[in-house]
Amino acid sequence: MNRKEIIEIVNKFLIEDIEVDPQALKEEAFLKENLGIDSLDFVDIVVVVEQNFGFKIKPEEMSKVKTLSQFYDYIEGKLKAS
Repeated sequence: MNRKEIIEIVNKFLIEDIEVDPQALKEEAFLKENLGIDSLDFVDIVVVVEQNFGFKIKPEEMSKVKTLSQFYDYIEGKLKAS
């Protein structure tokens, strides 16, 4: 899976399930501050990542992820490592 496919899956989920404004989905956007993703949303994100990408998010790794670009990078890195 390439980065473009990762971005499409993540963005679709953020728009449809978390109800993030599509205009806000910029790589430099901060997950919490700009996109309004809260701790309950992160629970949903964990489930979606596991279903779509086949790995579990480790909370200690996710704590370093601040921007949407870093989230894409995180998923891409985990997929390459598996």
